[in-house]
Amino acid sequence: MSANNHLAQKYNDIHQTLLAAYGEPTWRQHLPPVDELVSTILSQSTSDTNRDKGFYALKERYPDWESVMNAPEAEVIATIRPAGLANQKGPRIQNALRYVYDERGEISLDFLNDLSLDEASDWLTAIKGVGPKTAAIILLFAFNRPAFPVDTHVHRLTRRLGLIGPKVSAEKAHPILANIGDPATFYPFHLNIIRHGREICSARKPKCEVCPLQAYCDYFIANQRVSLSASQPKS
Repeated sequence: MSANNHLAQKYNDIHQTLLAAYGEPTWRQHLPPVDELVSTILSQSTSDTNRDKGFYALKERYPDWESVMNAPEAEVIATIRPAGLANQKGPRIQNALRYVYDERGEISLDFLNDLSLDEASDWLTAIKGVGPKTAAIILLFAFNRPAFPVDTHVHRLTRRLGLIGPKVSAEKAHPILANIGDPATFYPFHLNIIRHGREICSARKPKCEVCPLQAYCDYFIANQRVSLSASQPKS
């Protein structure tokens, strides 16, 4: 079996195991595309709770995204303060909205559904402050396009599992993972791997002893070898 086929099989085994553990999420549009863009910018380096506080503060204060775009910068910054890093995120949101408006004559991303996946991703990442993760989140969650977002949990778990190399960055992991699995699995795999990262495979103290992915996990297998070696009596 080639290395690529081996990884594809491993990915599928992990996917099936996660489905057995957590079920299969059915796609739904989490947010409209522009809302998803703003929400994802707000999510950078903060918790989901704080992201949502900033996002809904914007929705409550302004009637539409054009109003956010045209509002005084200081006012937007003050509005999203609960999301953290407001001094950076406020201008970033306004600049992103302005880019969409200048390019399209309206603040709408619906046209992305008419582009190829690569064209849509390239269009989004041309916006300052929008990287591969944000683009993939918008395309997957707002359009049900087969993009593979790599957030903190996905990056940590796919490295531990050995789906990507130990030194592969999150940015470089996007195309690697997108080429391993079946695109039809990206939505449930993404959500289930995040859930697994929150409930079992945490960053500091993973609960390896109860993890259903032990057989596929390079991290677990390596640590098991170390533990066995340490328990052997010295001659």
